[in-house]
Amino acid sequence: MASVLDVRRLGLGLGAVLLMAAMVWFGTGLHPFWPLMWFAPLPVLLFANRARWWSAALVAGFGLMLGYLNQWVLFAGLLHAPAPVLAQIYLSEGIMFALAVLLYRALLRRGAYWNALLSVPAVVVTFEYLLNVTSPHGTAGSLAYSQLSFLPFLQLATVTGPWGMSFLVLAFSAGLAITLHLYPTAPKQALRIGGAVAAVLVLVLVLGTLRLYTPVHGPQVKVGLVASDGVDGENDQVLEPGAPAEKLFAQYAAPIQTLAAQGAQVVVLPEKIAVVLPETQAKTDVFFQSLVDRTGAGIVVGVIRAADGKGYNEARVYQAGKPPQSYDKQHMLPPFESNLTPGDSLTVLPRLDATWGVAICKDMDFTPLSSDYGNKGVGLMLVPGWDFVLDWVQHGHIALLRGVESGFSIVRSAKQGSLYVSDDRGRVLAEVKSDSAPFATLLTTVPAVHDETFYDTMGDWFAYLSLVLLAGTLLRLGMLWKRPAAA
Repeated sequence: MASVLDVRRLGLGLGAVLLMAAMVWFGTGLHPFWPLMWFAPLPVLLFANRARWWSAALVAGFGLMLGYLNQWVLFAGLLHAPAPVLAQIYLSEGIMFALAVLLYRALLRRGAYWNALLSVPAVVVTFEYLLNVTSPHGTAGSLAYSQLSFLPFLQLATVTGPWGMSFLVLAFSAGLAITLHLYPTAPKQALRIGGAVAAVLVLVLVLGTLRLYTPVHGPQVKVGLVASDGVDGENDQVLEPGAPAEKLFAQYAAPIQTLAAQGAQVVVLPEKIAVVLPETQAKTDVFFQSLVDRTGAGIVVGVIRAADGKGYNEARVYQAGKPPQSYDKQHMLPPFESNLTPGDSLTVLPRLDATWGVAICKDMDFTPLSSDYGNKGVGLMLVPGWDFVLDWVQHGHIALLRGVESGFSIVRSAKQGSLYVSDDRGRVLAEVKSDSAPFATLLTTVPAVHDETFYDTMGDWFAYLSLVLLAGTLLRLGMLWKRPAAA
């Protein structure tokens, strides 16, 4: 009889691992299908309700790690992460989730149902926030990015940033697991817990829908974008200074002039299209400034600028009647940009009826920089970028969340990715792939008005709240530790 039970438990555990892994695989990664992550933890949590602690931990850890293998091609293939780094990524995620499920299980079996509800999201959001402040990749691993297509829910970011989004997704699964566990013996308690989670979710979606469909009043800007994945055999390289760079600049000039003739007020090019040396800087500036003066359209172009023995990933900004301005990228992608010097200041472009800002690619993975721009009233962010082909959605669209959080529209032009424009509701207004033409172009109109948000004002308050909730659940478990756990 015991062996039959052991086989049954093994089957249930294996089923929970595979179910969660499948939902994580398709619910996150390169092209996430957002509904799956609302249910992904459920099989593991239901299994943990009655499993031994070690089997619950193994099922949780392996379920998450197997699901995250959907990003192996990105981490190991494109980013060339070494084996120790890969082991750190997968083991830290697996151990974190195993600990979250063990905390949930211990509280549930001691009757602390409300604490159990909060435990899993509190652990995961705390982990995400600690990664945000210690990792060179910022928020890039947050579960919140699995929900970018769920627009009513995405509006929660105006209040909580990504932290509240991750929290509620996980609280939904935890609440459902507790409800199903309690309903046969304590239906009223089960319905109270399930009803509370449902009420919060409904409130969030109603308010999000209202914001999503509230008209945006303010200045509109016609923007142009240009990007090329390769010209004359050149592919993913930063072109050398001198003749190669000048040739590429001249090739970009034609689509810039076409977009300007169609009414573009500013044209954004990708990051790092060529190297500019001190001796070629003046000639480069004259070329783009004369192009601006002829067409009337501003230009933002990404280059590698060499100066004083250092290299800078820079966005050069050209406007009619003004001297060139620059923005130096602040957050570099290791190891590819480890040789470059990060910047430390914002570039704000005051306009007659709006304020624009400039950032570069990976800068948009970090909430503080975007919040700084939001607090300066920026309504339109101009973002040169460079993706890795496969991650044009996964990484390229991270910037959408920054726009919602900090109340600005985004114009992002990336080679080996896509060119897109989004508003401060996270709606992609227009998008084309960068490989759709030798020089892919996009022209559209976008709101440039800043929408002040609670998150801009209060910052990462919800991440701090999650830390407090985690401390509270641990304290509660300590108080109940001697209480006999339910079988």
